[in-house]
Order: sequence, then structure tokens, then C-alpha cells
Amino acid sequence: MHILQDIVIILVSAIVIIIICSRLNIPSVVGFLLTGMIIGPYSIGLIKNTEDIEIFAEIGVVLMMFIIGIEFSIKKLHRIKNLILIGGGGQVIITTGIVVGAASLYGYEINSAVFFGFLVSLSSTAIVLKLLQDRRQLDTPQGKIELGILLFQDLCVVPMVVLIPILGLKGGGDMTDSLIKIATAFVAINIVFFSVRYLMPYALNIIVKTRLKEIFILSSLFACLGMAFLTNYLGLSFALGAFMAGLIISESKYSHQVVADILPFKESFNSLFFISIGMLLDFNYVVHNIPQVLSLGAGIFLLKGLIVFSIVIFLKYPVRIAIIAGMGLAQVGEFSFILVKLGLSYALIP
Repeated sequence: MHILQDIVIILVSAIVIIIICSRLNIPSVVGFLLTGMIIGPYSIGLIKNTEDIEIFAEIGVVLMMFIIGIEFSIKKLHRIKNLILIGGGGQVIITTGIVVGAASLYGYEINSAVFFGFLVSLSSTAIVLKLLQDRRQLDTPQGKIELGILLFQDLCVVPMVVLIPILGLKGGGDMTDSLIKIATAFVAINIVFFSVRYLMPYALNIIVKTRLKEIFILSSLFACLGMAFLTNYLGLSFALGAFMAGLIISESKYSHQVVADILPFKESFNSLFFISIGMLLDFNYVVHNIPQVLSLGAGIFLLKGLIVFSIVIFLKYPVRIAIIAGMGLAQVGEFSFILVKLGLSYALIP
């Protein structure tokens, strides 16, 4: 009953706050974060035990990675390959490098410094693409630039998720043993991946012939959660397995139908993920560390904005386009929250 009570409180609070945010033209992702901040244990305390909600939130992460895997299109990437490789690659590498250097100067160990670099290098795909769509700017020069860089960032999430457990290791013996386990797991996953990749089209054809939508939805969820379970069982992350399942489905002619059927589940559980992240904000800490919070936030905005601006100028776009693109990608994204949760479990961040 207490889980049901918490979910009811979350849903009612989210509905009210999202309606207010929509009237103020504030993105829904921000509304979900605000919901978590307001009802969480560090604020008015309507939700005191966040562990149960976090279980549902993890499903949201799995479904998010599954959808990204399905929407991964080689043809789409080929059309803007220069923007993706030069723009996206340059932005992620330069941002991560500068953050690693800055964190090392402040006395952080190299593994934590690299982790901080991962967090800062990512921008919000959900917020930026929503703003571009609302303003009908996806086909503008700045829209294509932002989309190319965001696509590269999204692709980087998977290797980052894989590297975080390695960064969290302490000691040479542990490092060797863990690398062997990860390599073994990768071999096993690749065998399963390529086996399922060739079997999945036949399986989907058989399922579609039943003409039962319920079976199709259940099969899609099974592919997503089954691969996520398998990768986690082999010592890798849920997110990696879900992404691989999405890649397998993307090869099928039924991929668009899978996205249409899974999207409502993804949106529902995703909202719980962002709300659970909002619940982590300790207002007392913020109040007692306002100068540090504001200066660090402003520093990240300035750093990322200048890096994107410089890369766009290097690609020979006008200054106006470079400024717009720089401002559009200056924030830190939702995948950074996913990495933070993972980093907490490996003691890369207190």
C-alpha cells in the first residue's frame, strides 16, 4: 500500500506541476525534476523512502536506451557525418579533457576526474530537440549542428556506461580480474547479439502473423528487458543490454511499430526517473553552498558554450549560428543523471 500511495502522490504532484510548467513554456523534463525536489525527503517530505520509486526509475532508463537503439539509423547519421564526427567528437573530447585537467588541479583522482568529464560533456537531447521542434528549427543550420552533436553524445553514453565500472575499480589485482570478467561478458554478449539479430526477423514475422497486438507488445518488452537482464547477469549494465536489444529491433521492418507501442511505457517510467533524480537534491546543502553551486554552474555553461562556438566557427559557419548552437548545447543533459546514479554505486562521486 505504501508504494501505491507514493505513486499516487507522485502522479498528482507531477500533473499539477507539469500543467504550470507548460503554461510558463518550461520543458516537461524540468517539471519532473521540480516535482521530485518539492515532494522529496529534503523538502516537504511527502515521499520519504525513495528506494521503491528508484526501482521503477531504472525501468525508465532501460526503456530509454532501448528506444535510442531502435532509432539508431546509419542512413540518418551518414547525411550529417561531418557534424557528428568533427562537431560531436571534438566537443566531447575537448570538454572531457578540460574538465579532467581542472578536476586534477583540485586534487581529484584521475578516475573521478574522467567521470566528471563524462558528466559535463553531455547535453540534454530531450530538452534541445523539444525546443527545436517547437520552434520548427530542426532543418536550420543551427538545428542540424545541434542534432549532429547530440547524436554523437548519445552514442557516447554506451561506452561511458561500460567504462564507469572500470573507473570505479581500486587496485591492480581487482583491475585485472574485472577487465577479464568484462571481456568475457562482452564475448558472451556478442555471441547472443549476433545470434538473436538473425533470429529476431523470423520471430517477429511469426508474431505478426498471429495478428495479436498484445503478443507483439509483450515480445518487444521481453526483448528489451531480457537483454537488459542478461547483460546485468554477466556483470555489465542494464542500459547496455537495452541498447543492444534496440539495435537488433532496428534491423526489422517492424521497428517503427515497436517504437509506437513501447513509447507510452518509456514516457511513463521515464517521468518517474526524472522525479526520483529531483528527490536527491538536498536543499540544505544548496543553501549553505550557494557561491560554489552558482560559480560551478556558470563555469560549465561558459565552458561548453565556448567549446561548441569554437567548433562551429572551425566548421566555417557564421558567428550568429555558432552563438545560437553554443547557447543551445551549454547545459548538462539527462544522461548525465543516469551516469551520476551509476557513478554513485561505484564510489566515483560522494
